[in-house]
Amino acid sequence: MQSVSGDSEAVRPWRLIRQDCHGNRYRVGSYATRAEAFHLAERLGERGDGYLVEHQRSDGSVQTVSG
Repeated sequence: MQSVSGDSEAVRPWRLIRQDCHGNRYRVGSYATRAEAFHLAERLGERGDGYLVEHQRSDGSVQTVSG
């Protein structure tokens, strides 16, 4: 039986990604809901940095839903 960690992609499928002016990407965090990820992206984006929200689908693919 596989255990589920608190940061499992299945439990927290919404990712907040910071993208700098050179296209480098850094994961800021993973969240359980879209609302959580977007709320933090908006707060952090007020500083002028670029933030993206991505969704990890059950088939393993990733969809960018903002940017």
